[in-house]
Amino acid sequence: MSYRSQQVLREVSLEVGASESVAITGPSGSGKTSLLYSLSGLEPRATGRVRLLGHDLAGLSADALADLRLRHVGFVFQSADLVPELTLRQNIALPLELAGVRRRAVAARADELIATLGLAGSADRRPAQVSGGQAQRCAVARAVVASPSVVFADEPTGALDQANREVVLGLLLDQVSQIGSALITVTHDAEVAARFERRIGLADGAVVADIGTRDAAHAE
Repeated sequence: MSYRSQQVLREVSLEVGASESVAITGPSGSGKTSLLYSLSGLEPRATGRVRLLGHDLAGLSADALADLRLRHVGFVFQSADLVPELTLRQNIALPLELAGVRRRAVAARADELIATLGLAGSADRRPAQVSGGQAQRCAVARAVVASPSVVFADEPTGALDQANREVVLGLLLDQVSQIGSALITVTHDAEVAARFERRIGLADGAVVADIGTRDAAHAE
C-alpha cells in the first residue's frame, strides 16, 4: 500500500472481526499509524484496498465516507485533537449531536462517560484549560460515545498515569465485550498490548507477527 509515490505498507493483508481487540505494535517508523489511518479511511491511498464494515472505501464519496465514520467509527488520536472552542462535555457529545440524537439522550450518555472517566471537575472547561491526560480521556469518551462498530485508537494511554490508563483501557475493552465493537489500537506499551486478544507486529511496513488470530476492517 502506498501514499502518493511512497510505499509505506508492504504486502499487508489483514482482517479484523467484530468483538475482536487488536494491538498493533512495532518500532517507530514501522507503519503502525499508517496502517491505522488506512483502515479508518483517514489516509488517501495510491495503491491497495480497504474494506470497512463491508464498504470498499475507494468506492465511497467524501460525504459517504464521512457519514460512515460518523455513525459507525470512533477514533482516538494520539494528540487528542479536541475542538478547542468546545468544552470537554461538548466535545464528548459532538458525535451524537451530529448524528441527530435527541438532546436528553445525548446529555445522559455524556454524563455517564464523564463520571466513568473522572472528568466531572473539568467537563465544562475547554481543552486549553485542562491537562493532557484529561484531554486524552475526553478524546476516548468522544470516540466511544455513540457505541461505534469499530474503534481505532492511536496510543490512547500514552499521556495517562497508571490509574487513568486502567480506566481508559477498561472503557475501550468494554466496547468489545459488551457492545461487540472491533477495537484496533496502536501502542508502544507491552503491558497495554498484552491486554488485547490479538497482537500484530509491524517492521518496515510489513507484518512480522500475528498472534491470537480470529476474523470487518480489511486491508491489502
